[in-house]
Amino acid sequence: MERMSIFGRQQGTLVSIHEDNANTKDWLILLEAATIVGHERERLRVALTTQDRQLVKKRRLFRKPEYFLVLDGYDPRIHALYFCPQLYKHEDGSLVPLTGPEIGQLMAKALEGGAIEKAPWYVPNDGLPADPVIKASSKMEFDSLVVEPPGTGADKMLRAVGSPDKT
Repeated sequence: MERMSIFGRQQGTLVSIHEDNANTKDWLILLEAATIVGHERERLRVALTTQDRQLVKKRRLFRKPEYFLVLDGYDPRIHALYFCPQLYKHEDGSLVPLTGPEIGQLMAKALEGGAIEKAPWYVPNDGLPADPVIKASSKMEFDSLVVEPPGTGADKMLRAVGSPDKT
């Protein structure tokens, strides 16, 4: 973890993250929306998957420290950032870890319905959007989640499973 100095300038964009996510080894998944054009297209694209991260910790007098992730090329107009723990699949009777791109594709398929439809361009006077590029869906609860491989004929790669204690 690096400290930000008065005279030094970090390369990349600083993205605010919660302090609980600062020191995890979870996968960092950066999804991109509204950048693929054409009739047959996916609404979300996996722009980055990594477990390596560059963090900046800002300290202010009498306040809790703030944590930021340094990402090159991050633009809140088109990007959404997620963290995901290591996922596994059954293969020949044993658990095999999924790779970062596989996890990213699962997340992109699951969140595709929440991606906003908009033109990828904007005028110079436009500020940052008030709404994120992927809106949270109230239909999806992540208390328990079933990951289905692509060949099962399921309409989504990830689907929520209702909790028995919730009505």
